[in-house]
Amino acid sequence: MTRDGQAMLFGLGAVALWSTVATAFKVALGHMSPLALMWLASLVSWALIGVLVARQGLLGQALRRGWCTAAWAGLMNPVAYYLVLFGAYDRLPGQEAMALNYTWALAMAFLAVPLLGQRLTRTDVAAGLIAYAGVWVIATRGAVLDVAFADPLGVAMALASTLIWALYWLLNARDHRPPLVAQWQNFSVGLPVLTALLLAGPGLAWHGWTALGAGVYVGLFEMGIAFVLWQLAVHTVSRTAKVSNLIFLSPPVSLLLLYLVVDEPILPSTLVGLVLILAGLGLQQWQKAPAAAQ
Repeated sequence: MTRDGQAMLFGLGAVALWSTVATAFKVALGHMSPLALMWLASLVSWALIGVLVARQGLLGQALRRGWCTAAWAGLMNPVAYYLVLFGAYDRLPGQEAMALNYTWALAMAFLAVPLLGQRLTRTDVAAGLIAYAGVWVIATRGAVLDVAFADPLGVAMALASTLIWALYWLLNARDHRPPLVAQWQNFSVGLPVLTALLLAGPGLAWHGWTALGAGVYVGLFEMGIAFVLWQLAVHTVSRTAKVSNLIFLSPPVSLLLLYLVVDEPILPSTLVGLVLILAGLGLQQWQKAPAAAQ
């Protein structure tokens, strides 16, 4: 099998796992608070990635350097990003939180203007208008002329998660830590913070086997294995655009799983909004493809 063929398999594996996490989020949050889920998932992911770092002989490097970056990066991801994201999933239907979260790539393009001095193209603006029209459709649940959102705080949290995620990656543009080392160090910083927040708030509690299974699943697959598979895909493929487009497969599968597992009816407004969001993202990807081919 060619390297690009292997990269496609890695990428498809990551996307398949990411397609299940909206359902896992909703199942877990039906039994526990966002903070409790965040703590459990982070603990599992920290342990898994720590084992991988040790197996690759990177533990010494991870312990010696990189902690100045991890000190702030770990507070952004996992702490701030996932707490806000899980808060959005706790308040909104999974389909809405998932669709709104997909606008992070557009948020990154807009934030790159003041932070990195980049310029917006007409295509960027058009993509943003199309995608955020989809956000409006989802936020108003189809009542596009009505500014009374069904859950304004949930919508705000979902959109805030996209800003945190985009800002995290922009600030990490010059992060030279190996990806696994960076992920483990970030969780090493974030986990004590989450532990302190949990003990100061609701405290440690048993939420049942279903909650435990869902939380472990989120830690293993959304934060752990999917991350590793995607890194392998990106570093194996000859051209990043070949695997980056695979992410468009995830939303339809996520909607289907939410319907089948959580019994969440698919709202027409979600379908219309998601089509607009994916169209905006597709337009943005189309703009990048010619540049990557040069």
